Amino acid sequence: MATTATARTRIFSGVQPTGHLTLGNYLGAMRRWVEVDQHRAEALFCVVDLHALTVEHDPARLRRLSRQAATLLLAAGLDPELCTVFAQSRVDEHVRLSYLMECTASDGEMRRMIQYKEKAAREQARGGSVRLSLLTYPALMAADILAYGAQEVPVGEDQAQHVELTRDLAVRFNQRYGATFVVPKATHPAVAARVMDLQEPTSKMGKSHARTAGVVYLLDEPEVVRKKVMRAVTDGGSEVVYDREERPGVANLLDVLAACTDGDPERLAEGYSSYGALKKDTAEAVVEMLRPVRSRHAELAADPSAVDAVLRAGAERARAIARPRVDAAYQAMGLLA
Repeated sequence: MATTATARTRIFSGVQPTGHLTLGNYLGAMRRWVEVDQHRAEALFCVVDLHALTVEHDPARLRRLSRQAATLLLAAGLDPELCTVFAQSRVDEHVRLSYLMECTASDGEMRRMIQYKEKAAREQARGGSVRLSLLTYPALMAADILAYGAQEVPVGEDQAQHVELTRDLAVRFNQRYGATFVVPKATHPAVAARVMDLQEPTSKMGKSHARTAGVVYLLDEPEVVRKKVMRAVTDGGSEVVYDREERPGVANLLDVLAACTDGDPERLAEGYSSYGALKKDTAEAVVEMLRPVRSRHAELAADPSAVDAVLRAGAERARAIARPRVDAAYQAMGLLA
């Protein structure tokens, strides 16, 4: 079981079930959780299903995707004997603390969040309305982290701004109401922290994209993976060079290949004289890396009760860690014990 020894670093991270998990989720976060974080720290990994409510969604699909995300976390190699895996909505302390974070944050801080600006603009362009929760969800994300006293938050580059806000809120709360929260820091993997869309290499590979041709999903069949990678957008010219600014398409392929093979993207570029050969090797590397994940997922999906048991036990452990700190925050802010 996850240890509670104070000498160990505590980390928290999560994944949103807003779509099927992607190669970007795996290379940018999940693989590090499995290979490094669960072994070196007291680690909590969460399916942040409450965050998925900030946009239009189908309830039945959300339940399916939440279960699939949890199953994939286990299939990727998270071990409930080493870490805590749970669903956010099953631990009330997230919502309890979220309101206190809303009362600590400012309206301006919420509106400066890049993801809010981008998602709100897309929603408004479609003629839709923006849910208030989309604006305030960084307060919930801060609560996710601060409730557990996490020192580190392994995230992709796109979430770094939210962790910085969490740090600011923790410091502000501590200054106003007394030392209550640990001030966390974001940590990033060295390679492929941000895998880009194969068709739009200047945009992140997102699990909720409407266009899926450039998105490799963890449960894609091998032939589907190969087809997507072989059709990846490259750049003008024919020389294989690692240059994120001038050659984003080729750089993205090299980043993915480097992450799959523990290589260096610049050195890998020196070994290729054509885009076709790079694409072929990248496709095969991705297929082989995902093969055991897909196989294990099939085994776990055939026994959903086992996944349910892991999530129940994980929620109990998470609740036991979070409740004392959240109770202390309520008292520090002036609420009745």
